[in-house]
Amino acid sequence: MIHERFPSSPPRQERLDGWRLLRFTAMSVPIYAAAQPVMAFVPAILSRHYAIPLAGLGLVYLIGQVVNSLLDPVIGALSDRTVSRFGRRRPWIAAGGLLFIVGSTMLFFPPEGASLTWVGIGVLCYYTGASATQTTLLAWSGEISGDYDQRTRIASQFTLLSSAALVLTLLLPALADQFRPDDGPLRLTLFGTLVLVTAVPGLLLTLTAVPDHSAPSGAEPFVLRKTLKAVFGNPLLLRVLAADAAVTAGQGVRTALLLFIVTIYFQRPEWAAGFFLLQYSFGVLAGPIWRRIGLRLGKSRAAVLAELTQAAINFGLVFLTPDRFGLMMALAVAQGLSQGSGNLMLRSMVADVADLHRAETGEDRVGLYYSVFSVSMKLGGALAFGIALPLVTAFGFDPKAAANTPQALDALLLVFALGPALAHTLAAALVAGFPLDAGRHAEIRRQIQAREDVYAAAAVPAE
Repeated sequence: MIHERFPSSPPRQERLDGWRLLRFTAMSVPIYAAAQPVMAFVPAILSRHYAIPLAGLGLVYLIGQVVNSLLDPVIGALSDRTVSRFGRRRPWIAAGGLLFIVGSTMLFFPPEGASLTWVGIGVLCYYTGASATQTTLLAWSGEISGDYDQRTRIASQFTLLSSAALVLTLLLPALADQFRPDDGPLRLTLFGTLVLVTAVPGLLLTLTAVPDHSAPSGAEPFVLRKTLKAVFGNPLLLRVLAADAAVTAGQGVRTALLLFIVTIYFQRPEWAAGFFLLQYSFGVLAGPIWRRIGLRLGKSRAAVLAELTQAAINFGLVFLTPDRFGLMMALAVAQGLSQGSGNLMLRSMVADVADLHRAETGEDRVGLYYSVFSVSMKLGGALAFGIALPLVTAFGFDPKAAANTPQALDALLLVFALGPALAHTLAAALVAGFPLDAGRHAEIRRQIQAREDVYAAAAVPAE
């Protein structure tokens, strides 16, 4: 039936007040607060202080990452079709949030004599829970308002909270070192406390912030071929995904090499942690700044401006020399003020692309589209580490060497500068001329609403 292919959508709130928006996005704080410690600190601390084999940890993390990436599109597609009295997104966020809390507890509070099996279960719970929570929350964020500009506002709130969570996370190791330097278990306890203190109330706040509606009971079942066609047959979605992969690849190159640049190129090991904190502290301001720019210019033009800004900043790194650490700090501040700006716009554009697909086909794919958006982010980060580290090694850079040659250090700087610069330039080119602006999206929303009104009237029994 036509009604099954174009189901009635829930009422769209055109504007959330600040408190309700904060409640809705609350669960993003523990998700982002846990991400860096789980990757950067937990394996090293478990290996050193709990005698868990590093090779085994590597295998467990690899399996967790694979499961995480494979689950994203499955969860996105299934949540689009979930029928329950609690709605179609809430059950996934509730279950995912609980798994995330269990996994985080196991990883950040390991018992004495914790085994690799314990860690493996914790990693699987953590990644499965984070995937279910984040993917479904992003999909839900694209549904709570059909307004073009309000979606930018919602996306900017995620950027603001993620930046704040990163700053809090970076402060914890510095705080621990002031009391008990090199105390790995203390660091885990501080990380875990931050995650759990924000996750438990955050989950409740997110689940109760806005209404959620069940998928219609007659919704079309999951069909793999049609699902793949909905993704790979949508050129606008592919442009957004490719741009996002380029953005995250550029960010990943910078993240992978920044520590080497600060400690080896500039010979400033005392800034190893502080430099990340410097950039991310200014990154807290990026969300509000770029939200205003997005509202004024529109998402696609703001995304182009954001990516060209970041490209220019990274091209500026080419002019660094070992005695220009002040310039490096100034560029880090500029980088912080534009941090995540392109991701913000692209994340908001996914819901607009889903609306266009719905208007053209009658299929609601917002959950699926946000899930493959998550995959593109992970793919970009993986490509960055997989390319940048072998590349600087091929040019002769060795982080374990007592001294590197000037040629190797120059190559390190060029990869650090040009990798992100070219990636951000590519992202700008992919988004330039994007046809879904505010006017076009408003027309799409009118088409969707008009067709839903027709189907709703047809569903009313005749007297």
